[in-house]
Amino acid sequence: MSGISRRTFNSLAPLAFAAGARAASVAPSDKVRIGMIGCGGISVADSNAFLSHPECEIVAICDIDDAMISKTLERLDKLHGMKPDTAKDYRRVVERKDIDVVLVCTPDHWHALPAIAAMHAGKDVYVEKPLATSVLESRAVRDAARQTKRVVQMGTHWRSGPHYAEAVEMVQSGKLGKVRQVRCFAYLDWVTDCGNPPNGPIPAGVDYDMWLGPAPLRPFNKNRFHFNFRWFWDYGGGLMTDWGVHLINIALWAMGPEWPKSVISSGGKYALQDNTETPDTQISVYDFPSYTLIWEHAVQCGLGPDRREHAVVFTGSDATLVLDSSGWELIAEPKKRNSVVEMKRRYVVDEKVRAAHAGNFLDCVKSRQQPVENLEVGHHVTAVSQLGNVALRSKSRIEWDAANEKAIGNDVANGLLFRPYRAPWKLS
Repeated sequence: MSGISRRTFNSLAPLAFAAGARAASVAPSDKVRIGMIGCGGISVADSNAFLSHPECEIVAICDIDDAMISKTLERLDKLHGMKPDTAKDYRRVVERKDIDVVLVCTPDHWHALPAIAAMHAGKDVYVEKPLATSVLESRAVRDAARQTKRVVQMGTHWRSGPHYAEAVEMVQSGKLGKVRQVRCFAYLDWVTDCGNPPNGPIPAGVDYDMWLGPAPLRPFNKNRFHFNFRWFWDYGGGLMTDWGVHLINIALWAMGPEWPKSVISSGGKYALQDNTETPDTQISVYDFPSYTLIWEHAVQCGLGPDRREHAVVFTGSDATLVLDSSGWELIAEPKKRNSVVEMKRRYVVDEKVRAAHAGNFLDCVKSRQQPVENLEVGHHVTAVSQLGNVALRSKSRIEWDAANEKAIGNDVANGLLFRPYRAPWKLS
């Protein structure tokens, strides 16, 4: 396999086929007992990924919506013969002594508190991306992992994909020459206008006050609830953090742990006419010490450059590498085509990558080593993505003090680094 060392390939092979390579059966003493908080859409993919590993057993699930609990119970029973206990308050899961791992599959505004509580209760944690809804909240989750020394993985599963790792090594090999620009884009036609429904009654079986949690008190509106919550500032960060975390994660993996020196961003709602808040079109530009990183997204549009829906593009002095979820391609600059070997790698990316990410976490639960998307990495990726929104919402250029994680001389931007909590919820 040209373009990747044998040592790296051998280290990736267990990730690529983690579900099939692990033991077919395990002793009861080796079982990993999981409590799952959140029964929405991502919980299906995550629970399937964990249950593809025979040592895993889900013993408790939690959601504020009785309907979501019922669907999850039916699915787990039908597919896995499991009948977990149920709760509507995540604290009933965290406090259980028979749980080893807590899986946080909630909306973004509910990532930090359950993850921190689980760590302090002695659990290892797999928490979905982004790590939090603000830079300082993300840092608090990272600091909790440091303090408690728990094993924590952020659910950006591309970090466990072999072809992503192969592309990262290609970027770091020097074959591209000096990489001076990295461009991440997502042109997504599946984000549709969800209309302007009026506020209405809270659905039966929903603990809406608990769903809001630390977010501001608002009347119930179905667009602010399941799935579409991510398009409202109270609960998420739009595509900048929803897809940005995936793609920017790969960019930072390849380019290193530097922080940007400055960030600017521009965008707005130009396509959608609904009551959502986050931009349907946005460009953020990050000035790193040795390169420029560009993020851009747009919805309700055709495919982006080279007929791709999304990609990370590394532009070097000798070659350009284009990477997406189906593979990567190395394209030599015209003057270098006699000295640079062009190549292409294609992979079918399926749930094996997510299972591999869960497998890496499970291996670390046993070894007490750090997983590939540990919270040093997870906080860095989340915070860089969040800074794009801070620049947009503050309508300013952010000069970033990485050592103190604050904007230099910019009170408006610094005021957006944390979202105040609604009483009685507190972030300690």
